[in-house]
Formats: sequence, structure tokens, C-alpha cells
Amino acid sequence: MADVLIVEDDEAIADLIHMNLSAEGYRCICAGDGMEGMNIFERESFDLVLLDIMLPGLDGYALLERIQPTGTPVIFLTAKGAVEERIRGLKAGADDYLSKPFQVGELLARVEAVLRRRKPEVCFLRLGDVTVRTDSRQVEKGGYPVILTAKEFDLLAELLQNKNVALRREQLYEKVWKEPFLGETRTLDSHIQRLRKKLGWEDRIKTVFRIGYRLEG
Repeated sequence: MADVLIVEDDEAIADLIHMNLSAEGYRCICAGDGMEGMNIFERESFDLVLLDIMLPGLDGYALLERIQPTGTPVIFLTAKGAVEERIRGLKAGADDYLSKPFQVGELLARVEAVLRRRKPEVCFLRLGDVTVRTDSRQVEKGGYPVILTAKEFDLLAELLQNKNVALRREQLYEKVWKEPFLGETRTLDSHIQRLRKKLGWEDRIKTVFRIGYRLEG
């Protein structure tokens, strides 16, 4: 099972994460500030870092810069509604973010999704008769090519990598379009509609009321 470094100065949150990940078989080490996190990271090897942004001493952005050259995936922990922080983190190279407060199920799903898509041997995703090659950005359904735009492809990959997880509209938009979500949903909704039609996934891509979308598989 994977080794996870948790860098979080809120002891209650760190303990909650440590307890639940450990129960799933992950080996976890906690650090209470950025400098401690950096020292631990430099001494040991990790498969994933859960990194709070607002840390005493060395903040999350600075620590992310130290981690990036190693290729270790990072999930940012952010305050709920901190759009600018989420965008900055994703553009800086974080693999995902988790808004506080969060549900344990979402935490586990995001950890599993990031670790799964970071495995180097995995260059394709598959669900039913749809195959997605992430290296060549090609999509096939029933052996026949499906033509997608760049954003449609990125959106499809994000849904597949988080299969069976309810994804918030703002999260999907910010991850795919790399810009702040200002509440206008037409762009995302129209891309979802086109994906449903092109893939015949009207029953697979579910609308989650007041939240966003979930790909069922």
C-alpha cells in the first residue's frame, strides 16, 4: 500500500486523515508545519503528499516547489471557497485539491484516484466499450474512433479518473479550464451534454442535484 505524507497544522484534521487512511492500509506520517514536512520528505520516499496551503513557516506553495522535481503527486488541502488558492495550486502543479471541511469518503476517493492515474504503466482508461488512451489522446467506442475536442477529452479523462465520485461543478471547471469558476455553468453543462451524446452515456454521466456530475461505472 502507498506511503502518504500529511502536512497539516490543524492537529484534529491531521489526526482524522491519518486515522482513516491508516484504516485503509496506507502508511502515514504527519508533519505540523512546512519545514517539518520538507525535512521528512527529504529523508523518506512517499507515493503521495496531502498538503495544506496555509502553513506556519514554509507555506504549501513553497513546499510544492520542493516536491515537484521528484514527481510525487500532491493533493492540496484548501479552505472552502478559496477559489484563488485552488487555481493557483493547480497551475503550480498540484494534482488535485480537497476543500475543508470534507467527507471521509471523498478524501479516500481522491487519494485513490490520484494514485491510480499516477501509475506510469497506465496509459489508457476503459469503461464498458469506451477506451481512452491518455498518451495519444485517442478515444474509441466499440472499436471505432470518437472525435472529441481538447476540453471534451480532458473532461472525459477527469470523469474516468474519478469514477463513481460526485464531482462539484466548480471543481470540474477549474481542473479542465484552469481558470476560476464564477458560477456560470453553461460551458461545462454543454460539454457534458456533448460527451453524453458522442459516447451514448446518457445513463452513465449522472447529474447530482446541486453538486455537479458523477460517472457511474
